[in-house]
Amino acid sequence: MNINTITAVYFVGAGGIGMSALIRYFLSKGKQVGGYDKTPSDLTAQLNREGAVIHYEDNVSLIPDAFKDPAQTLVVYTPAVPESHAELTYFRQKGFEVMKRARVLGEITNCSRGLCVAGTHGKTTTSSMVAHLLKQSHVDCNAFLGGILKNYDSNLMLSDKSDLTVIEADEFDRSFHWLTPYMAVITAADPDHLDIYGTAEAYRESFEHFTSLIRPDGCLIMRKGIAVTPRLKEGVKLYTYAGAEEYNDQLSTEKGQLSTEKADFHAEKIRIGNGEIFFDFVGPDIRIADVQLGVPVKVNIENGVAAIALAWLNGVTPEEIKKGMASFAGPKRRFDFHLKKENIVLIDDYAHHPAELKASIQSVKELYAGRKVTGIFQPHLYTRTRDFAPDFATSLSLLDELILLDIYPAREEPIPGVTSEIIFDAVTTPAKKLIRKGELLDLVEKEADTFEVVLMVGAGDIDRLIEPVKQILDKKL
Repeated sequence: MNINTITAVYFVGAGGIGMSALIRYFLSKGKQVGGYDKTPSDLTAQLNREGAVIHYEDNVSLIPDAFKDPAQTLVVYTPAVPESHAELTYFRQKGFEVMKRARVLGEITNCSRGLCVAGTHGKTTTSSMVAHLLKQSHVDCNAFLGGILKNYDSNLMLSDKSDLTVIEADEFDRSFHWLTPYMAVITAADPDHLDIYGTAEAYRESFEHFTSLIRPDGCLIMRKGIAVTPRLKEGVKLYTYAGAEEYNDQLSTEKGQLSTEKADFHAEKIRIGNGEIFFDFVGPDIRIADVQLGVPVKVNIENGVAAIALAWLNGVTPEEIKKGMASFAGPKRRFDFHLKKENIVLIDDYAHHPAELKASIQSVKELYAGRKVTGIFQPHLYTRTRDFAPDFATSLSLLDELILLDIYPAREEPIPGVTSEIIFDAVTTPAKKLIRKGELLDLVEKEADTFEVVLMVGAGDIDRLIEPVKQILDKKL
């Protein structure tokens, strides 16, 4: 099927962040777009306003007539949708072209120069930084992102003058193997999605296969120390980068600078204070002094180094880089401030892997040293909880106070013996509570006076509680 000549596209699982970027793309091309999602959300409401027709019941009779011609309709689905889904079954039985989201993204971007950012964590922020740096420069770009970028209130960017396309390369279900990168970044390869991959070795091998897909005229920028052995075609250049952790762990001179042997691109002269972060970006034959982070959290130093490296290699000037980094507002749900007052701070973050959780908590504690940090965490998936419970407990033990919610199951059925309690019991922080999601607002109302800095974390539906928690804290404090 030629995706340029079809008239209609139907999405099964339309509310996913990656799916929504494709919905917006096809709407921009004048296609009729419709679909199904399990529950309404702010995002699906916005997509409906933009022209998509989305319903929330798995019911074949609700599929509009405009999407019932197999010759003119492409059906796109996400692996998170169960194989037993009635609408998906209908389309398959009726002979429709049914493609995974990742394959469609690969088809769309195959003819452009793809700048693909992959990694267990950091990929949404880094790809968003790259897109913003390019978009606000003379270079320009297209972008398919895994988060709603606050600077543009969208996860899709289109350009009529640039053939560069920034792509968040998702490793779930080996989705990123459909891509053909011109340049790629790997931010991390800590094992995840073991329900799909089975072993940590198979997970890392998928990243190694991803590196083999890079075009011969391109390059790979990989975080220093990642346990991935690249399989690069002849002609592909390899660069490494480093950020805040290397700076703190390996001070090399009395000047407090990171040794240039550590990585091709790295940060020097890092300054953190008064809610601001500055650093010098250093690479082969390039130094950009006094780069300011628009979202001033420590983990964004290394994300910023990777993004600047990719932007610089594609022609963005040092002046444009400094302006872009300072004006970068970040994607929603990535270290998102909802209250920032003298007596109360409320932050929302998407972290759902132990390494992400650790980085998020450490960043908050460094920004607000001496203040009590309360974390409200919703585990995501039974399998992830089962596979990483001790690691989650270690990360959550960094908090001054923990409020742990029940597991958000997403696509999964319960696993006997796997509950939030297996994390909770191993957390060493004395101030800890285990409650159900429905009990959270009453608890916040009751204990609001004791909160100083509140970090709400998780990839499930905890974000729907942000606004009511904010209203309670704002009113009481």
